[in-house]
Amino acid sequence: MYKPTLKDVLAARKRIQPYLAKTPLREYSALSEAVGVEVYVKHENHQPTCAFKIRGGINLISQLSTEERRLGVITASTGNHGQSIALASRMFGVKAIICVPRNPNPDKVRAIRSFGAEIVEEGADFEEAKNNAEKLARERGYRYIHSGNEPHLIAGVGTIGLEMIEDQPDLDAVIVPVGGGSGASGVSTVYKAMSPETKVIGVQAEEAQSVYLSWKSEKMESTGKSKTFADGLATRSAFELPLEIMRENLDGFVLVSEEEMRAANRLYAGKAHTIAEGAGAASLAAAIKMRDELRGKRVGVVLSGGNLTADMLRDILKNP
Repeated sequence: MYKPTLKDVLAARKRIQPYLAKTPLREYSALSEAVGVEVYVKHENHQPTCAFKIRGGINLISQLSTEERRLGVITASTGNHGQSIALASRMFGVKAIICVPRNPNPDKVRAIRSFGAEIVEEGADFEEAKNNAEKLARERGYRYIHSGNEPHLIAGVGTIGLEMIEDQPDLDAVIVPVGGGSGASGVSTVYKAMSPETKVIGVQAEEAQSVYLSWKSEKMESTGKSKTFADGLATRSAFELPLEIMRENLDGFVLVSEEEMRAANRLYAGKAHTIAEGAGAASLAAAIKMRDELRGKRVGVVLSGGNLTADMLRDILKNP
């Protein structure tokens, strides 16, 4: 593994541009007024998979060797990473197997299948699904794609930062959700190279805080649970490569509660007329939590995904 640089991110953008349109960065006056901070929303929920990870998927799959394409790829996911690898694999004619935990988000699984990937359900949570994917890769020779320890994934999603700087070069802070940390790693790599005065802040769920604990302690930490409804944040263990990059680049790291993310979901729906999943709402929840120290500043929040089921959305909206 190596730490991707700005040069890698710029190369990734060239690979990605033929397949993905630039996503909007928008300020909504009603949303900013409600938050108490001038907020600019980076709409990764507008991607074809409704989540940011497709950027990394295309960057990685497009660079596979002939032998890797012949054998196929395998990965583990709670949904968005799996969609990314499935769609990118379809684009480049590669067989993809996605290992998910039992009882996964049904909308995300349907989307993965619609992109032509094979689904393997095994394990109680992401960690057990990941262990199964690693086992199958060893047994059958598939190219295993780790959801965090992959420089090409990190460089791909780093293109979010390039677009944000181009569209709003004077942001004072950028807040990025952290599950495995590829998004925060990629975005912070760009900002530290191009706009080091901008503060980059990570946010994780209180109910799944392994990366936060690892960032604080400067050693690998695991937790016995990941009970958050935000499945994109539900990791029990930190990943080595993203953690190393975040330790170097992040200016802050906060935790948000389940209700704080739900309140941010409601704000997005009511003030910006947009849908965010739990992980996608986490950055807005952090901006609200930090409003006193961010007041008077321009703040970018990465809405990392919008894959919220209809049942979850109804529950969030009816239970304020």
